[in-house]
Amino acid sequence: MEQTPMTRERLFALRETIARLENENVPGLLKAARKGAPEGFEPAGSRDFSRHVLPLGIAALDDVLQGGLPLAGLTEIRAAETRDAGAAMGFVLALAALCQRVQSADAVSPILWIGQGMTGAEAGVPYGRGLQAYGLDIGCCLFSSPRTIADALWIAEAALSVPIFRAIILEVRGNPAQFGLNESRRLHMRARTGHVPIFLLRQAGGEEASSALFRFLIAPSPATGRPLPDGSVLAGSIGNPVFRVTVEKSRAFAPLELLMEWSSHARRFRHPVPETAASPAKFQPAYSVAELSASAGGPGGADEMGRIVAFQKAS
Repeated sequence: MEQTPMTRERLFALRETIARLENENVPGLLKAARKGAPEGFEPAGSRDFSRHVLPLGIAALDDVLQGGLPLAGLTEIRAAETRDAGAAMGFVLALAALCQRVQSADAVSPILWIGQGMTGAEAGVPYGRGLQAYGLDIGCCLFSSPRTIADALWIAEAALSVPIFRAIILEVRGNPAQFGLNESRRLHMRARTGHVPIFLLRQAGGEEASSALFRFLIAPSPATGRPLPDGSVLAGSIGNPVFRVTVEKSRAFAPLELLMEWSSHARRFRHPVPETAASPAKFQPAYSVAELSASAGGPGGADEMGRIVAFQKAS
């Protein structure tokens, strides 16, 4: 519905009132919105976005993200079902590894993982050796496991107030009533003020109103085989993880769905190898043996032998 000038002015006044009540430093965003920027975002020419976004290496996705993942603000990553929580966790850890890769050696900042206790009981907790093999520097990772969602939100807001973290990951279960639009807005504004990215990892959660700039739906996809130096694929092997990524919320007009493969060795995303090139040749045994005949009565079995002839019992 088109907004009248009076409605827009009342909306901006309400935003300024809320900002004063929350003691947030956001008048610059509101002034930019009054000049025509949608939803309170600054216009593209007002700041150098190349220093505030993280390219993911996939051209189609970076175009939707307007250059890359925002390094200041809230981004939501959700899994529709509990069985997909591992894939969503792997995707978030890949984003954290990318954030660590761009930091300078003289300004090393830690990654903070805040996981509510229920999330670990359902989908497990991060494992140090596994994170290291995945491409993360575990020496710069901190983990917190609060009991309630209220404690998790308090830790997240406190961490965003201290600009020492490279990224913050907040893992929640489902759609808790204590974490709604107001709470997500507070996290988003604090992240923008502190220039820190916060990734909301939602297990088995549905779509809901959120202040996140972008929302991704993550599902697992079959991994390709492990490539060999000659360009072929090792038969029966399991290669890098592949994610089915759906961009549910963005500034684009239509959602985007694509496959992304994470290379822990190169610490980057890339397009997965096409299945036609990755499918191994038919397995040939080292020693040829006769094939076993199909079971009688089953599909592909031997033909019926014919009628049964009854003989008289011998005395």
